[in-house]
Amino acid sequence: MAIEATAREQMNVVIVGHVDHGKSTVVGRLLADTGALPDGRLQQVRDLCARTARPFEYAFLLDALKDEQAQGITIDAARCFFKSATRDYIIIDAPGHVEFLKNMVSGASRAEAALLVIDAKEGVRENSRRHGFLLSMLGIPQLVVLVNKMDLVGYAQDAFERIRDEYAAFLRGIGVRATAFVPVSAFHGDNLVERSPGMPWYDGVSVLQVIDGFTPAAPPAERPFRLPVQDVYKFTEDGDDRRIFAGTVVAGRASVGDEVVFHPSGKRSRISSIEGFNTPERSAVGVGEATGLTLSTQVYVRPGDVMCRADQPPPEVATRIRASIFWLGRRPLATGGRYKLKICTASTSAYVREVVRVMDASDLSSGVGRRHVDRHEVAEVVLETVRPIAFDRTAGGAETSRFVLVDGYDLAGGGIVTEALAGASLFEQRAGERRAAFTRGSVTPEERHERYRQRPRLVLVTGGDAARLQQVGARVERRLFDAGRYAYFLGLHSLEAGLDADVASGPLSRDEHVRRLGELAGLFADAGCILVAAVPGLDPAELRVIRALAAPSEVLAVGLSAGSDVASDVPVALSLPADADVEACADRIGALLAEHAVVLDFQI
Repeated sequence: MAIEATAREQMNVVIVGHVDHGKSTVVGRLLADTGALPDGRLQQVRDLCARTARPFEYAFLLDALKDEQAQGITIDAARCFFKSATRDYIIIDAPGHVEFLKNMVSGASRAEAALLVIDAKEGVRENSRRHGFLLSMLGIPQLVVLVNKMDLVGYAQDAFERIRDEYAAFLRGIGVRATAFVPVSAFHGDNLVERSPGMPWYDGVSVLQVIDGFTPAAPPAERPFRLPVQDVYKFTEDGDDRRIFAGTVVAGRASVGDEVVFHPSGKRSRISSIEGFNTPERSAVGVGEATGLTLSTQVYVRPGDVMCRADQPPPEVATRIRASIFWLGRRPLATGGRYKLKICTASTSAYVREVVRVMDASDLSSGVGRRHVDRHEVAEVVLETVRPIAFDRTAGGAETSRFVLVDGYDLAGGGIVTEALAGASLFEQRAGERRAAFTRGSVTPEERHERYRQRPRLVLVTGGDAARLQQVGARVERRLFDAGRYAYFLGLHSLEAGLDADVASGPLSRDEHVRRLGELAGLFADAGCILVAAVPGLDPAELRVIRALAAPSEVLAVGLSAGSDVASDVPVALSLPADADVEACADRIGALLAEHAVVLDFQI
């Protein structure tokens, strides 16, 4: 039957399984039996095997790397193409050896369906279950299990049913239901493309018929619009006042005039134009296009936000998530540990709140009560991020649901978000635990209030000009001190050089400096002091962390403009203009303290 050379449906299918269970042979035989090989390729491989005195293997059609043929294992994920009468397929042969687990996950990351191969003679092995977990974690909804090498067990029905029942029970335990179990002999082609007469007891369909029945995922172009912001560019020369939001569209489509919302910040505007270098004017942008967009009203958006259309379903936003992860780090992932989480273009610190369950590497049970995850293990965990993250669950798009975890400078693991969780933040919980365990002296907060004639507060002075922040903060401290008040000025750089000298510079150092500032503010507040701190570039997430850790003392944020035409999105009690001098800023902050009854009968 001729296959029309028109636009056809396409599907990505990954094939996985324990080493030597015959994955590559399955793929090689599929290529041969569906006529997908170039003319003469099959005979070329047969001739090569004859010249080198090696037995012919269909796997050699796929294993093109020299190291792979020498060792007889698949090291990297190889992609190949074949057609059925129904659709076109991209089939990904992922490595089965435990040492190449990262390659397997990389190969499976874009698959819509999966074939999992189990050797009928060897039975269910460690990687058979591990790969089942990983496919579940990656959110691949369609799975067919191939019980291969049936010729080695005499095509026995009971051998097939024993493996089917064992592995089906395992899949049910992790919430997965296989579409079908098919007994095959890949080398002989039994039940791959057509039903085999050698197994009359099997009343199902062939592997090709099963995958032809798979439902393809909605293509990215049909999903809600998602553009993770990679950077924001501002041009000033020759009267150019454009602010361009740059990134690559990972799903959907947007046009000039569409109202857009940025998540997690919630900022809204409309697309004014679509920009590009040396490109004709365009009115729309779609999946896979790296582009720049200008907006009709300027908003303050940081790289990492996701631009979405206002008329389409939004992504979820959370700081606490339940996630399925795989861990490949040299050190175990530990409860309470802090890691860098990267999702789309966003990155933030993430703390492990709980290890819910772990697939044990030795007996492959679903272990609970563990506080760590070892290398090559798969686990369900609860993570809490310092900054809110925007994400879709798998059905909404893999690009915005999958993340990686970095331990130090090493890419150590990855996962998929399965649920957004509510509840008190980690920092609120820590502040409560600290207050409950705090050992106080005999001086009460009321006595300090009477003595100092003030209420403890943290005054955060923030903005883009670090030197100006230092000057204003130091001047406020001097005014308070000269008036007989108990006050102290602390610059974030001073904290870094002193209390935080043990914090190694790296991707998480800023988050740790901010956390320690919050803890320190709580101690200063308990001592009855007004702490004035200069923190350049403070963002809303950092302010929330500091507020939680400084509690029950209040935090007053003061924003000093750096002259930008777009205001910061940090919620402040007082905003000061870019052209105000230091004395004027100190006057306004003094008035703010009096207005909030931080200081009594105070004039500066």
